[in-house]
Amino acid sequence: MIFAPVMSRNAFVSPRAADLALQRFLQGTLGAASPVQQQVQVSRDDKSTTLSLDVPGLAREQLKLSIDGAVIRLESAEGASRQVKRAWELDHEIDAAASKAKLEHGVLTLTLVKLEPQSKATELAIE
Repeated sequence: MIFAPVMSRNAFVSPRAADLALQRFLQGTLGAASPVQQQVQVSRDDKSTTLSLDVPGLAREQLKLSIDGAVIRLESAEGASRQVKRAWELDHEIDAAASKAKLEHGVLTLTLVKLEPQSKATELAIE
């Protein structure tokens, strides 16, 4: 009697899945073909939201920051040593006049003040 090994179909890993796993491993160790994933630290209180992120090697003049409602967009200027392009959407509108941005030692800190909702109700005189 001859016994032959039997391959279970469940144990077979497709070559495509193996290629993807190898690609994820190489990107994680070598950082190749993938932009660096930047971690953003978020803290909130009842009046504002603070975002902190690393942007080493960039000066204030090389960063453009825009606020549109509840959306914040950050990108580096053309010709900057690094290219940065990020966007965040908060759960509240932002008061751009009261908000601040500070770049210190390669860390950009955005203090985004919540916009207080204002009533648009008006009184109508009765004749």
